[in-house]
Amino acid sequence: MIKFLEIIMRLFISGLAVFISANIIPGIFVDGFWVAVVFSIILSILNLFLKPILLLLTLPISAMTLGTFTLVVNTGIIMLAAYLVPGFLIISFWAALFFGIVLFFVNTFFNLIRIK
Repeated sequence: MIKFLEIIMRLFISGLAVFISANIIPGIFVDGFWVAVVFSIILSILNLFLKPILLLLTLPISAMTLGTFTLVVNTGIIMLAAYLVPGFLIISFWAALFFGIVLFFVNTFFNLIRIK
């Protein structure tokens, strides 16, 4: 039961982080909190399965750019998640890039203040 509540709490925090980040960055539109939760679930699934494959395939260019190309991979995954979730719209590549950066900081903040 405790594990279930922890999963629900993480989903809520992740959805809240997406919702806040989407409202901070211009060019990102989300229809509501539950759309943000669905987006965070889809983004987590894509990060779990697709991101390692993409990072392996882009390893040479990531090495040449000293890891900066990883931001492009993250942005692509965010744009794919937005495409898959109705009610979540990203206007441009740059909006998705800044959304990913802001989402990282908001998630880090929420994970620091979360009571374990």
